Amino acid sequence: MTSTLPVPEPHQSDSANTDANSLSWEEELDSAIFSFEDIQTELNYKQAQTALRSLVANLDLTPQEKTGLEMEIADLETMLGKLDRMVIQIAAFGMVGRGKSSLLNSLVGQTVFETGPLHGVTRAAQRVNWSISEEAIGETERALRVTLPGVGQSQVELIDTPGLDEVDGATRAALAEQIAKQADLILFVISGDMTKLEYMALSQLREAGKPIILVFNKVDQYPEADRMAIYHKIRDERVRELLTPLEIVMAAASPLVKTAIRRPDGTRGIQLRTGNAQVEELKLKILEILHREGKALVALNTMLYADIVNEQLVERKVMIREENANQLIWKAVMTKALAIALNPLTVVDILSSVVIDIALIVGLSKLYGFSMTEAGAVQLLQKIALSMGGIGASELLANLGLSGLKTLLGISATATAGATFGPYISVAITQAGVAGVSSYGIGQVTKVYLANGATWGPDGPKAVISRILANLDETSILNRIKDELLYKVKLKK
Repeated sequence: MTSTLPVPEPHQSDSANTDANSLSWEEELDSAIFSFEDIQTELNYKQAQTALRSLVANLDLTPQEKTGLEMEIADLETMLGKLDRMVIQIAAFGMVGRGKSSLLNSLVGQTVFETGPLHGVTRAAQRVNWSISEEAIGETERALRVTLPGVGQSQVELIDTPGLDEVDGATRAALAEQIAKQADLILFVISGDMTKLEYMALSQLREAGKPIILVFNKVDQYPEADRMAIYHKIRDERVRELLTPLEIVMAAASPLVKTAIRRPDGTRGIQLRTGNAQVEELKLKILEILHREGKALVALNTMLYADIVNEQLVERKVMIREENANQLIWKAVMTKALAIALNPLTVVDILSSVVIDIALIVGLSKLYGFSMTEAGAVQLLQKIALSMGGIGASELLANLGLSGLKTLLGISATATAGATFGPYISVAITQAGVAGVSSYGIGQVTKVYLANGATWGPDGPKAVISRILANLDETSILNRIKDELLYKVKLKK
């Protein structure tokens, strides 16, 4: 659950209020976030905003590429909104019964997080001046966000998550992936010595690379000696490899106080009631982190998360374009092979080969978002052909030699009553196979060139083309062309 604290305008002067204790928690938060005099920090924050806004505005995704990535795209827009509104996100993790919701309520100053079970509770979308929203975690769980409208420059969102022992391992991983990577600060709440599950979950959250405060809650339920023994056990043994002592605080979010009462029958007894929350140490630790890292923390975490989402978008984009490019290349290969196989004239063979290769380059350039004219495609084809060496020369020799032989066999087919038709087909398929392999190589080289931003990189075209050709399995490509050609020829008969 997320609560956005209402934050007033930054505190302007110490002289205006001589009583430091009269500063509210919200005012201290706002002051912590915005009391930065480091110009470089401000510039970095603005640069992060500009970079993320540019990323969102220039995704350059087709409808097909957007399919299945709607959540990731929405996350980028959410991150941009977070930067624009200067939102600090603090997420609480812990097992059931550790007092996460009570702890967050004590920070907010009012009961906005329900302290009962998360499941089976009906929540209205709007309650008085605050609203609740839910965020799906895995297939069945949810994190809850309570938003209070801010009136200052900053907002602090407190996120309450499902109990770690309420969910399975996959959902715990989703919590770490989805919530922890969005959050700027993580509160890990325990209420006694750590369990194995708690240690595993804390280790997983540590991998997110975010600041973590380990909150030993419900300390009021332990005698002083027991409380300190547990604290030292946690500090010196349980989390020694994960956290420093400065990252561990004790709290009592909803302490139970014994009160003497007089019963209706006149007898005396003891009644337990909820006392005042003891969370000052936690508040000071949060303020310390915000004073120390503030805007830099928000900007860095936002950009790190945005970078993860952007990588997913790029991978999806590359994968789909790769698939479409390979389909386009193979279509051109078979079109060229079939045209060569069925055409008996040498000059027409060569001309049709060039036309198909140019059309392939133009088609690939459109697929990768580049506007390339036929003249530009011809120039690129010339550069590729000169650098291809063996394959280009093989195609030229095949077109000059095999095409001439094919023409003679075609002419003599009538005189020999079709006796030369079998050799004609064999020669035609061989010539078509060589031409097809050439087009396949041209297509693969063009694809790499365009995917690299229409540049050859520092190594130059010859080195790039040599690497691509070295990885081509010409035999398998040739066999595939022959198999498809024979199948098409049989269909035409």
